[in-house]
Amino acid sequence: MNLERGLSKAVAHYGKTRSFQAANQGKGGNQDYKERASVTGGKQMDGFTHVLCDVIEQAGLHRTEIFRGKSIGEIPGFYRPTKNWDTIIVADGKLVALIELKSQMGPSFGNNFNNRVEEALGNATDVWKAYAEKTFASSPRPWLGYLMLLEDCPESRGVKKVCEPHFPVRPEFRDERYAPGNHLAVSYAKRYELFCRKMMLDRLYDSACLILSPRSQGMRGRFSEPATDLTFKAFAASLAGKAAEHVAKREFK
Repeated sequence: MNLERGLSKAVAHYGKTRSFQAANQGKGGNQDYKERASVTGGKQMDGFTHVLCDVIEQAGLHRTEIFRGKSIGEIPGFYRPTKNWDTIIVADGKLVALIELKSQMGPSFGNNFNNRVEEALGNATDVWKAYAEKTFASSPRPWLGYLMLLEDCPESRGVKKVCEPHFPVRPEFRDERYAPGNHLAVSYAKRYELFCRKMMLDRLYDSACLILSPRSQGMRGRFSEPATDLTFKAFAASLAGKAAEHVAKREFK
């Protein structure tokens, strides 16, 4: 299996699907506003799901043990009744893995970044509390994965002003290349990198992946991976390891 080729196809599928939905949104009489038109249709991240399903199958699990979509992609939570994950693996009555696939395109990076952070932290907190309270019966610790596809553009790559009316931001968020002590924070691309890495360090997610792709070239499958510890290859390998672990336990019974 050629992961890089599969990833390129997934990026291209995202760009083409998003463009198609934006062009066709509202033809039935309900026109969404600006960028929202291309994100309310869903299915943009299906290419990534297909690649990851292939990874899971190669590790020894079956397609019938992979669930996605409303209703069958639901698991119970602790702070809320249920949560629909993009992809879940349930094998032999055990919750094996949960995967969230997210994307963000411009022009509004600020509010959307904060929303994505709060959403990811909330999802993980809910799962781990539910797990601690034996909500998933006798399941061992599940694997949690988070993938973010971010638009590669000047707005996501450039430094931003940050408000510090009472206390300074943490040093890793400050961009000191221009003048020490300035009110400039690192780019949104760098913020996502730091966020993904911190979630892994705190074991909120077992693996995280950050992919950047320019809007126009994305439809051709062009992408970059800014952090060597947040690559799709590492993400897929970690997921495959979890799936193989479950298969090994099944075979030893």
